[in-house]
Amino acid sequence: ETPYVKLVTQLFGDQLIIANATGCSSIWGGSAPFSAYTVNSQGHGPAWANSLFEDNAEYGLGIHLAYFQRRKKLVRYVEQALHLPSDLIQEDLKKELSMWLECRDNRAKSRVAAQRIKVLLCGSGFGGAPAGVALDVHPYLRAIYRHKDLLAKKSMWMIGGDGWAYDIGFGGIDHVIAMGEDVNILVLDTESYSNNSGVMSKATPRGAIAKYATLGKGTKKKDLGRLAMTYGHVYVASVAIGADKNQLVKALYEAEHYNGPSLIIAYSACIEHGIKGGMSHSHKQMKRAVESGYWTLYRYNPTRLKRGKNPLIMDSGQPRGELADLLTNEVRFSSLTLSHPQQAQKKHDHLALDIAERQRQYGALDSLYRRKVPSASPSPSSSDSDDLLDDSFTAGDWNGVQEEAGAKLPIAYEDS
Repeated sequence: ETPYVKLVTQLFGDQLIIANATGCSSIWGGSAPFSAYTVNSQGHGPAWANSLFEDNAEYGLGIHLAYFQRRKKLVRYVEQALHLPSDLIQEDLKKELSMWLECRDNRAKSRVAAQRIKVLLCGSGFGGAPAGVALDVHPYLRAIYRHKDLLAKKSMWMIGGDGWAYDIGFGGIDHVIAMGEDVNILVLDTESYSNNSGVMSKATPRGAIAKYATLGKGTKKKDLGRLAMTYGHVYVASVAIGADKNQLVKALYEAEHYNGPSLIIAYSACIEHGIKGGMSHSHKQMKRAVESGYWTLYRYNPTRLKRGKNPLIMDSGQPRGELADLLTNEVRFSSLTLSHPQQAQKKHDHLALDIAERQRQYGALDSLYRRKVPSASPSPSSSDSDDLLDDSFTAGDWNGVQEEAGAKLPIAYEDS
């Protein structure tokens, strides 16, 4: 779980607001002295808060809506300030405020504009000016200065485990993504209630042993990503850091840049899986999961469909590994083979059928979009050069991502 959170803070830094559902991620995320949350060279990092297991999505939505309403008020102040006569507002400040109005929904550009506006506002009687001087400044400028923390666009993320996202908090997540607000949801999918010592969840796959499923879960795993795709306006991605780091970085940045709700489902190896050799082998196990087809890497980007392109990008391709290699390396699967070999064989065979059925369904969805969008080519791989982001996204933005995250991305994006 922790590498995902570390990467999110590296990418989006001090503009990040996190609503963290109670669970493993809130325990290691909110305790001392260890923290996966990073800071920049100025020591600035994300704003973090923890809510109950059952209402974290609504809690995060409330934070977002409050921020959105405050920012709407700031926009009105700026628009009114632009109509002030030249003796009440500097021409340079007027120019910067006008530019901010145009780029306010672009995180990188609004941040630069915010820094310039703050400097110019200080020259208008704020900041280090003598006490009382600011009182002579026009009320609109005072209001802008008072709300200066809203000038740079924030990045709102709701983070939690599969117990929250698939089970107890699913109604809240469904409500949030249905509203179409510009929020991001990161699901750290350990396929069980990890903080409750591995209780079965709807994310637990068929045949895996968990609490309340001592003979292996008898039903298939819920497909949270495909449920979200049915809305048509939700950015959805399935990622695994141990299998493809480049795909993960692109998915996170595409999700944050997407103007609407996004859902990132991140495969997270857990101590409850009983990986042979220990958690130091978790990345190898993630790779086995993807290669065997057990975990599928994809990105569904609705903006591509608007441009006449296939919105579904199947990053993992066809399975090329053996499912048995994955199952024998995890105690949650292999222990059932030792205790109840016939039950294990039956359920593991059903698991293989579940995986094949999911592959068929996503393949059919890919073919459907290709027929629906005549100009769309077959799903590109994660290494294909493609305009995966909005038209306002430039090569300079990608370079900034690589510098912040330390990621080496093999793609050259040209300015739109």
